Amino acid sequence: MRIRRRGYSAIAGMAALALIVTACGGSSKSPSPSASPSGASSGYQALNPGSGTALHGGTLNMLGTGDVDYMDPNLSYYTIGYLGQRMWIRGLYAYPAIPGKTTLPYPDLATAAPTVTNNGLTYSVTIRTGAMWNTTPARQVTAADAVLGLKRSCNPAQPFGGLPDFENLIAGYASFCAGFAKVAPTVAAIKAYINGHQISGVTASGQTITYTLTSTASYFPPMLTLPPFNPAPVEILNYVPASNADQQHPIADGPYMVQSYTAARTIVYVRNPSWTASSDPIRKAYVDKIVVTETGDQATNQQQLQTNTAAASMEWDSFPPVASIPGLLSQMNQGLNHNFNLGPTYSSNPYIVFNTVSPNNGGALSKVAVRQALSYGIDRAHLIQDDNGPQVSPPLTHILPPGINGSQGVPSGYDLYPYNVAKAKSMLAAAGYPNGFTLKFLYRPTSSLSSKVFQTMQSDLSAIGVTLKGVGVPAADFYTKYLQAPSVAHNGTWDVSLAGWGPDWYGDAAVSFFNPLYSGPAAYPPSGSNFGFYNNPAVTTMIGTGAKAASASAAATTWAAADQQVMQDAPIFPITDPQQPLYHASYVHNAVYVPAIQQFDPTNVWLSTP
Repeated sequence: MRIRRRGYSAIAGMAALALIVTACGGSSKSPSPSASPSGASSGYQALNPGSGTALHGGTLNMLGTGDVDYMDPNLSYYTIGYLGQRMWIRGLYAYPAIPGKTTLPYPDLATAAPTVTNNGLTYSVTIRTGAMWNTTPARQVTAADAVLGLKRSCNPAQPFGGLPDFENLIAGYASFCAGFAKVAPTVAAIKAYINGHQISGVTASGQTITYTLTSTASYFPPMLTLPPFNPAPVEILNYVPASNADQQHPIADGPYMVQSYTAARTIVYVRNPSWTASSDPIRKAYVDKIVVTETGDQATNQQQLQTNTAAASMEWDSFPPVASIPGLLSQMNQGLNHNFNLGPTYSSNPYIVFNTVSPNNGGALSKVAVRQALSYGIDRAHLIQDDNGPQVSPPLTHILPPGINGSQGVPSGYDLYPYNVAKAKSMLAAAGYPNGFTLKFLYRPTSSLSSKVFQTMQSDLSAIGVTLKGVGVPAADFYTKYLQAPSVAHNGTWDVSLAGWGPDWYGDAAVSFFNPLYSGPAAYPPSGSNFGFYNNPAVTTMIGTGAKAASASAAATTWAAADQQVMQDAPIFPITDPQQPLYHASYVHNAVYVPAIQQFDPTNVWLSTP
């Protein structure tokens, strides 16, 4: 996922997978009630987020610098998009705002964990009664709606960015999507294709949706937290996916609905009268209204939050600026500031991506030796200092962060490209560039970290004869109009950029790093997030092997080998597996950090008097 996240123990990740699966037909064992996250009706421990006496009402004002990628139930693939969805869209499963359980997928629209049959190839999920769309009149969310959500996720106008995770895993889905890609991106053509074609491995019967896989995949249940598995209302077929019309007509089944959305400026969420608390085990929805303002900057937003004004309650996507963090961290360590938080991100963020298809400098970045030389010329320690040092931003020297299955197989201390100016210059000369060249660096000026990284890299690379020229773009356009647009990469608008990546789920999640980022043409944007157009068939083969492994332990060796091979090819330069700094006003209570949305959960906070 395009995010900022970090890693936790692989053992905990395995537990997350086990918790969500129940057996039927002898494929796996049911979890014990004491270890399970489902609802009381299934014998599992019930959720009870929050503590103390919570107050209902008030307006939560969130301050940011950028927008969601798509105001759509099935297409978002960006942390802030997931955060935006938390208010108005519900998934089959979701991550609860309960300390110690925020990385475990719990039933949301589902009544319980999936039922597994057919020797681990078939998963069935039943949708709970009482979950309603805010249509007129209100209408029950159905299993057929979940089929529709998955179908439209590979539409020809704007497909979901993480399709490589599961496109070949669900029986018949790759064929369905291949045909869909050839359809004209119009309302009529899209509607006709969806209504006239089925996914052979996905069926709906009553309130139960069933998925049949092409191979066993122990990590499939946590995938059901992803947006393509969210139900979609039939009315959504009246709009081209991701179009302005689509994003201006959201239909909600969450506790809030979108009252207004002005792209890159404001989002206003108000209570959804069709929602009932009894139907939603994930969100308490204490506040009456949530207002998101996206036109600020990090420094100003932080100043406002620290005044505890009613107009500034929580962050949206800006986060404390780099310059503020040392002081906030010191106060937190002394127990003097309970508003500041460092949360795990389970990610590689940021990392540097090389555009291997750029025509600039005679296609220099298509050469492995050039990318390796540049990697030797980048000082990771300098970049980590830009991000407040190793306590906040511990170094990451390869693909998988600690805690993601496979990372434990990479040798301790593994670092192929320790900073070495002489070696970098020598390698550039041997590759045919003794005098260096100029590279275009794509970045977001509104991000204090992005700007600092640009300046530091500009200085470091100058020592090896490489000039770095900045290409600053609005935060709201960074992914949608640049990194996700193949023509922009191919025409040389940028050579080097920053990106961030975290797992789409936790623990046994290496496939969610490798499939979307490194699996060759199948991961090229816009369907995938292989922004630099990296392609090594040997790595693609390893990814297929790891994805089909019978168990997480069997997959670990393959993932470790793939990790090291990608680093040999140097399509990226990893920097850090960071902690995420966050801040909220003092009158915001029950602020529980949820890694999947990389924020305190707005649907579970409550407010006292500012």
